Amino acid sequence: MPLLTLSDITMIFGERRLLDGVSFRVNKGDRIAFVGDNGAGKSTLFKIIKGTLTPDGGEVILHGNTIAGFLSQNMDEQDLSGASLKPSNLIDIELKIDEVTAAISRRSDMNEDASDLVMELADLHSRYEALGGYDYEYRLKDALAGLGLGNIYGRDDFTDLSGGEKMRVCLARLIVDRPDVLLLDEPTNHLDMEAVEWLENFLSSYGGAVFVITHDRHFIDQVATKVIELDGGHITEYKGGYTDYKEQKEHFIKSQSLVTKALEEELAHQLDVKQTMLSHRNISGYHQREKMVAKLEDELEAARSKLPSGYAKMSFNAQPLERSGKSDKIVLQADDLAMRFEDCEEDLFDSLSFEVTADEKLFLAGPNGCGKTTLLKLLSGHAGDKLQGSSGTVLIGGSLSMGYMEQFVPFEDEGLSCFDELVSRSDIGTTEARTLLARFGFRGEDAFKKINMLSGGERSRLYLCCLLRENPDILFLDEPTNHLDINSKEILEDAIQEYSGAVICVSHDRFFIDKCADKVLGFKDKHAALYDSYYFYRKAMQNDAGAASGSAGSANGVSGAAGDATGAAEEVLETSKSQNENTVRSANRAQERKESAKRRQRISDIEKETTKLEAEQKELEAKFGGSCSSEDLKRYEENAAKLSALYDEYFELNEE
Repeated sequence: MPLLTLSDITMIFGERRLLDGVSFRVNKGDRIAFVGDNGAGKSTLFKIIKGTLTPDGGEVILHGNTIAGFLSQNMDEQDLSGASLKPSNLIDIELKIDEVTAAISRRSDMNEDASDLVMELADLHSRYEALGGYDYEYRLKDALAGLGLGNIYGRDDFTDLSGGEKMRVCLARLIVDRPDVLLLDEPTNHLDMEAVEWLENFLSSYGGAVFVITHDRHFIDQVATKVIELDGGHITEYKGGYTDYKEQKEHFIKSQSLVTKALEEELAHQLDVKQTMLSHRNISGYHQREKMVAKLEDELEAARSKLPSGYAKMSFNAQPLERSGKSDKIVLQADDLAMRFEDCEEDLFDSLSFEVTADEKLFLAGPNGCGKTTLLKLLSGHAGDKLQGSSGTVLIGGSLSMGYMEQFVPFEDEGLSCFDELVSRSDIGTTEARTLLARFGFRGEDAFKKINMLSGGERSRLYLCCLLRENPDILFLDEPTNHLDINSKEILEDAIQEYSGAVICVSHDRFFIDKCADKVLGFKDKHAALYDSYYFYRKAMQNDAGAASGSAGSANGVSGAAGDATGAAEEVLETSKSQNENTVRSANRAQERKESAKRRQRISDIEKETTKLEAEQKELEAKFGGSCSSEDLKRYEENAAKLSALYDEYFELNEE
């Protein structure tokens, strides 16, 4: 059943057509992920649906009595001015119920007929029930607890809450109001892992429709039944979650690229034929070819318009610096690290010990406030005098270079352009600098934007671009995917995977962790342990929570052994299956990394060997006109055979 229809929505800003004839339908039960580059117009479309922006063309249709609820990522657009978390419509009905109940009581005392008031009271109760008033408080408490704000219920002052807490309160109120269509703009931005998992479960079973803007790819896989991508003002719809969307998009790009290439070749051929007709003075044939060329040009333009506007930038060919030493050499060692802030009775964390090898990718994961960023600063030496109360030792090789990126990146000269900043920090030419900036989303004139004019995501991309170009031995990253759109995240992931040094990274991005991490240092109750993957870490957390819940249940006399045993057996089988899958995936990822390192080393060896053989061939060729012996000819033939085999192997390895 359709709840919301967008018909030919057009929005123009200056000379840019931000939305160009956007049309689609949202049906009951749809869970749609809305994706696209930052600035593509996703939030603008949401504001058009909400009614705060008027489009230049097209219309938004809410079918029947459909109610749409809207969560903005901009805190200024949220309303927390009231003293109660309960919506005003429920409060108004409660007051009216009290008034009518009091009036009925007065008439009863005076032995007057109150049948009209009784009917009005019944109608009020029906409306109150239809709006979910009777279980509203229960559902709101559950939502607040799930979003990590269990102690917030009952407050009448929200001024001292952080921006993230206010956003979660607004999200809790919205989802408990149960609108027919939930419009959520980046709802996971201020949530920790437990809250995101709770929201995923809630939205997966939501009775209405869910339409969500998000760059969280794991969230999309867990929740979405459809992905709508906005690119170049146009939309494309894909069935399934993020993984399905990627497969369908890659297949479409491959097939559409072949169509485009065929049209380009045919157009070039017809242009040649047209020119031949003209040179042979075949005027009728020339005009006929002119029409054919015009038709092909239109077809080619239409075929190119179907390709994503930035599909060519979605690959990153890193050129890793060759490093001396073995990949299993220990580059960082932490022993018995602990941290306690002043005026705190308990440690933030304690007894942390681990090692990092030369090309290892270690990710720090855990709930908000557990100490991940603090630990990263201690390891990288960026704590300074700000973090008193730390103990333990961190050993790093004296000759190793380090790079550090915090969540809010600083630049020494905000007046520089992106291009000038990159060039000033690296030995790089103009063409290479423009190419590298384009890979990180700074194409055309964007490469010359001033740093002080960049958005948060653009600042992060520029800093990462410069940092990866510097190629330090150990790279420390604090939430590097914050503010990045999906394409930018994929660029970063490709760069991290190909990076030849060690990476220590704090992240909440589960897809990013799964794709890049060799090990996960997972925080739990002031301690941390190493896990082979993020999945194993979360499973350990859930098992601990389940054990604690089971102990509490036993203490209260809860039983049911037969049913519990069956459920436990099913869970063990499912867990075993998932663990096996994740173990295989983890092992495959590690094996791929080893194979990639071997391949890079072999390519380097081939380059050295071919250089040597080519030099020897030139020396032998110089003898061909005079003192060339039979041994020289034999040597020349042997070298030629070796070079041929090496060239074949070299190109094959590069294709891989």
